[in-house]
Amino acid sequence: MDDTLAGAFVSPGYRKLYRASGLAMCLVFAAVGVLFLLWPAAVVHFFNTLAARWGFPESPIPSPSLYVALAAAYMYVVTLLALGMYRRPDVRTYPLLLIQAKSASAVLSIILCFTAGVQLILIANAIVDGAIALGVAHIEFRGRRREG
Repeated sequence: MDDTLAGAFVSPGYRKLYRASGLAMCLVFAAVGVLFLLWPAAVVHFFNTLAARWGFPESPIPSPSLYVALAAAYMYVVTLLALGMYRRPDVRTYPLLLIQAKSASAVLSIILCFTAGVQLILIANAIVDGAIALGVAHIEFRGRRREG
């Protein structure tokens, strides 16, 4: 069985929703990737400002480093996966990999909360990436007709 091709969408409207979701994620992921790459300290400073108001400890401000490069590269890859969902909605590989990437990011953020200390930026990432993974899973698995 070829897992890269999905069943037909339940309706033409659902196909449009799927493609629109892919395009929206593509644009947001690209913008976030640029923020991570060009202004990593500003991103963390924003969360530290909120953290101070809500009683969370501050997160360390990153300097340009391997971790900034890896974060930007990750955002590049998820941007391409979302673009694939938009351009080739019949191919299941893109959403399935995006679900894996966003789930891994969410789970790792939760693990880091326990091992490195609770930080608002980690909690926010776990919630946002977890919600994206669940949302993509929902539109992928609910929007297609079952085969066989």
